[in-house]
Amino acid sequence: MTADSPPLALYVHWPFCVSKCPYCDFNSHVRESVDQEIWRAAMLADLAHEAALLPGRRLGSIFFGGGTPSLMPPETVAAVIDAAAQHWTFEPGIEITLEANPSSVEAARFADLSRAGVNRVSLGLQALDDDALRFLGRAHGVAEGLAALDTAQAVFARVSFDLIYARPDQTLAGWEAELGRALGFGTEHLSLYQLTIEAGTRFATLFEKGELAAFDPDAAADLFEATRAMTAAAGLPAYEISNHARPGAESRHNLTYWRYGDYAGVGPGAHGRRGGVASLRRKKPENWLTSVERNGHGIEREDPLVPQERGVEALLMGLRLEEGVDLARIAALAGGTPPLDAHALDAMQRQGLITRTGERLQVTDTGMPVLEAILRELVVA
Repeated sequence: MTADSPPLALYVHWPFCVSKCPYCDFNSHVRESVDQEIWRAAMLADLAHEAALLPGRRLGSIFFGGGTPSLMPPETVAAVIDAAAQHWTFEPGIEITLEANPSSVEAARFADLSRAGVNRVSLGLQALDDDALRFLGRAHGVAEGLAALDTAQAVFARVSFDLIYARPDQTLAGWEAELGRALGFGTEHLSLYQLTIEAGTRFATLFEKGELAAFDPDAAADLFEATRAMTAAAGLPAYEISNHARPGAESRHNLTYWRYGDYAGVGPGAHGRRGGVASLRRKKPENWLTSVERNGHGIEREDPLVPQERGVEALLMGLRLEEGVDLARIAALAGGTPPLDAHALDAMQRQGLITRTGERLQVTDTGMPVLEAILRELVVA
């Protein structure tokens, strides 16, 4: 890769949580305190290792995610940003995002994080209804969440927040009212996800016990269509199946994933993709730390991806986007022809689920609500 290559993205995973989370699998990572100097030094060493493998690149985005990254000491955040600037050339207007829970404790740190170099925040509001937040297992209430949003908008130039819909017993009218309120806050970006029942979560346990019913697919489709119509009317059209933004305010970091660009991942459990190699850091924090101290990095695995795998991954990611994929690029990644089922493609084009214009393949508005089914049938793994 050279300086002319597309901008690189950097994902920094901070594993520590302050409380157990009903969604993620990092409950074993709850810590009352950590030795910040040791962890900061390890993060910088892990970053230096990745930078040595990706010399001469331009960096387009940095994303601090994971457990509770908004409780990272601002000094650590600043140190990572400064080190990244020494290793790579920053793109003009580089996007530096930090995930945050909308609590008063975390909001109190926003100004310090902004001074450290963060210029975009992504808030996990998740609902604008207190009963729904309790069901989702969130520690904050609506009032606290909106206060954190106010603070974020006063501190950061760019703000996004997420909501979860298709919750049990949620009606179309109820969701339209909630989304309308959300759009009134004036943020440039919204991530709007339908509730899914994934293995290993509290929701899966409730589902197995018969205490949680799956949302009706037809009703979910109605909510999805209403979501796209309302966000488009408000000037935040969908650019990805679950993400909506004002033109120019799309998440540059996530676009790197969806467009199948290179990204470096550092920190416990972080994934990366660089030069056709998939990297995975050790997940347990102490094991990662030991690995960094012993080897200079926290890598557990590095797996070269064969062309077929790269083509499949690029399709699975790219077809989530409104812009779709360039089949010529997919063919180049796959080492021949795109890994598509020709019969399924023809059928889906006739049904209006997929459209092809030259080398551009896109899922239509009709197809987006059933995207997962389309991908299962269309992409040859």
